Amino acid sequence: MKDELRQLLENCIETGSEEDLKALSFLMEGVQRKINRQNKIYLDGILHMERKIDNQSCEITIPLNPTLHNNLEIVHGGITATVIDTSMGTLANYLLPDGYGAVTNQLNIHYIAPGLGEQLRCRAEIVHYGTKTIVISGEAYRSDGKKIAHATGTFFIIKK
Repeated sequence: MKDELRQLLENCIETGSEEDLKALSFLMEGVQRKINRQNKIYLDGILHMERKIDNQSCEITIPLNPTLHNNLEIVHGGITATVIDTSMGTLANYLLPDGYGAVTNQLNIHYIAPGLGEQLRCRAEIVHYGTKTIVISGEAYRSDGKKIAHATGTFFIIKK
């Protein structure tokens, strides 16, 4: 496995454009964040997620770069959805007692403006905390403070 990976990496370095190399660096730094335990899962590391959480809200910020863009050179809607869902799910799981977890049951996103700038910031807050579900609202903002998406999510409470 290591030899194949070295060969793949060497080929990418030798044949990739400057933009390709920046993307490769971004992704490899993300994997390194997971290896170094700065992030718990690969997705968090690859997206370079930084979290702030308390009993009222969860905020996740990621740096933006072309690796995360669609063909219009703006943040891909799926990236926005992933980060906003992660902020809402993180909050739900943070609030649950030991032995329980929350998983997304339903996610509804309204995209409002293009994701441009240096970073994406998503903030989640509790709407309803029930015995079987938690409903959370989330918003995504770009660097200049403009809201780019509004979401609601319902999370099932499950026993681990």
